[in-house]
Amino acid sequence: MNQQGSPKTRRALVIAVILNGILAIALLNVWWRSHHTTASQPASQDSSQIAAESGANNNPSRGEAGINNEPSLTPIQLTPQRLQSIGVKLGTAELKQVQAEMRVTGSVDVDERRIAYVQARFPGWIRKVYADATYQYVRKGQPLFTIYSPDLVTTEQEYLLAKKNSEQVRTSTVSGVSTGAQALLSAARERLTQWEVPASEIEKLETTGKVITDLTFNSPVSGYITEKNALPNMYVQPESKLYTVADLSTVWVNAQIFQTDIGRVKPGDPGRLRPPHTADRQPVERLRRWWQAVRRA
Repeated sequence: MNQQGSPKTRRALVIAVILNGILAIALLNVWWRSHHTTASQPASQDSSQIAAESGANNNPSRGEAGINNEPSLTPIQLTPQRLQSIGVKLGTAELKQVQAEMRVTGSVDVDERRIAYVQARFPGWIRKVYADATYQYVRKGQPLFTIYSPDLVTTEQEYLLAKKNSEQVRTSTVSGVSTGAQALLSAARERLTQWEVPASEIEKLETTGKVITDLTFNSPVSGYITEKNALPNMYVQPESKLYTVADLSTVWVNAQIFQTDIGRVKPGDPGRLRPPHTADRQPVERLRRWWQAVRRA
C-alpha cells in the first residue's frame, strides 16, 4: 500500500509546485505592469503641464483666452467711405441725459394761411403782363398786369358825371337835388371800391377827370408766384384765377408718423429738419398742431 501510494503523492506534489510557480509568475507580472503604469503617469502629467506652461508663457493672449474661454480679438481697418455707408459715428464719451429720438420722413408744403389769389372782379382783357414767370418773387404792391374792361370804363364815366353834377347842384335851392347828386356820386365810388380799384387810381381819376382805360393790378402780398395763368390779350372772368402768390417764409412739414408712435409726440416738442442730400440738420419751429390721417392699405 505505501509503495503504490507514494508515486501518486509525488505526482500531486509536483503538480502543486508547478501551479504555484505559474501563479507566482502571473502575480509578479501583474505587479510589474501596475508599478510601471503608475510610475509613467506622473511623468506624463509633469511633461504635459510643463508643455502647457511653456506654451502659455510664449503666447500670453492664448493663455488668457483659454482661461476666460473668449476668442482672440483681431483689429480691423475701415475706410472713411465705409464708415459713412454703415453709419458709424465717433465721439467723446460724456455724461448726459439720453432722449429718445424718432426719425420720420415728411414732405414740405406751403402754409395755407399765407396763400393769396389774384382775380379780377369784373370781365375784361389783359393788356400787359409784368410778372411773367412762375416762382418769380414779387413784393407787396408790385405791378402784376394791366386790364381793360368796358364795364370799368363805364363805371368811371358814371363817377365823373356824378361828380360834375354834384358840383353844379351843390348851391341849388331845390330840395333834394343836392342830396340826390351826392348819393349818385357815393354809389359810383362804392362800385369802384367793391371792384377793388386802388384808392390811388380813384384819386387819379378825380384829379385828372379822365377815364383810366388800363387798370394796373398789384400783388396783395410778398412771396413767390406758385401758379400763373395771366397771358397778354387774354379774356378773363371774375372766376378766373390769374395768380397764386405764396409767402414761403414759413412752411409746413407733413411728417408721416406711424400709429404706434403717435403717443410719443405732442404739441410743443422741438424738432430738426434735414433736407435731402445734406448732412446738416436745421432747427425748426416747435410742433404746434398735428392731424391724424387714416389710410387704407
